[in-house]
Amino acid sequence: MNDAALALTIVGMGLITYAIRVSLFMLPPGVALPPWLLRALRYVPAAVLSAIIAPELALPGGALDLTVGNERLVAGLLAILIAWRTRNVLLTVAIGMVALWLLQLIG
Repeated sequence: MNDAALALTIVGMGLITYAIRVSLFMLPPGVALPPWLLRALRYVPAAVLSAIIAPELALPGGALDLTVGNERLVAGLLAILIAWRTRNVLLTVAIGMVALWLLQLIG
C-alpha cells in the first residue's frame, strides 16, 4: 500500500468514526429516539469497557490463562470486587494497580 492510499484509508476511517459518534447529536429537532434504544444505549460504555479489559485479563501474552498464577486476572477480579462493593472508581483503580504490582513483585 502506498503512502497516499494509507493516508486516504486513515482519513476515511476517521470520518466514518466521527460520523457514527455525531449522528445521534445531529438528529433533526422533534425526532426522539425510542425508549428501548435509549435503555439499550445505557449499557454501551460497560460493554465496550468489558470488551477492552477482559482479553487483557484472561489472555496475557495471547494465551488463555485462567489460573491463580495470572497476576492480571487476580488483580482484575479484586478490582471488580472493590468496584462492586464501593462504587468508587479511584479506590478501584488504586487497589487494582497496587494488587497487580504486589503480585508481580512476589510472582
